[in-house]
Amino acid sequence: MLTVLIDYESGNLHSAEKAFQRMAREAGAGEVIVSDRAEDVARADRIVLPGDGAFPACCDALKGRENLFEALKEAVEHGGRPFMGICVGMQMMAGIGREYRDTEGLGWIEGEVVAIAPEDPALKVPHMGWNDLVIDRPHPVLEGVATGDHAYFVHSYHMRVTDPATLLAHADYGQPITAIVGRDTMIGTQFHPEKSQKTGLRLISNFLTWAP
Repeated sequence: MLTVLIDYESGNLHSAEKAFQRMAREAGAGEVIVSDRAEDVARADRIVLPGDGAFPACCDALKGRENLFEALKEAVEHGGRPFMGICVGMQMMAGIGREYRDTEGLGWIEGEVVAIAPEDPALKVPHMGWNDLVIDRPHPVLEGVATGDHAYFVHSYHMRVTDPATLLAHADYGQPITAIVGRDTMIGTQFHPEKSQKTGLRLISNFLTWAP
């Protein structure tokens, strides 16, 4: 069993790598590697797409890697490989991002990525720090995670889904903030599970043992 964290030079992967490796050892879920090689993505049993920074820059970086974007789409769309997007990696699952300029995403979750605009002017953007999750729909990757559990967020944009069935959890920050999305073999978290202590480690473990 091989889990590949895709490296396309978008953020520091060290924390994510260590968290996924730890939970893979505890769950007996095989090997976890970080790679920018299309051939590793093609042979992976599970794929994780992290991301930090602006939506257009992350999309451009991913598409600019030789055959990496194509290998990802082939593995997930046609191969049915379990996939997790994290932060901007989750946002790129949307059809389009509105940050700086309209940018086409992967189109796996119908919706758009828009700026956070809390009604309360005392709430600062970026949305940064701990917030409570509100579970909207059950999912195997959310087993053992409940409304009120904490997760760590750092972002100024979030996904606005078109189909409510793809919204698995949200947070409240002067407005509903999409926290977890999913459909079929795909799931994405706006927060960083590798920085979310018990809650995040449980999600990672569940993903590594998920058999959709």
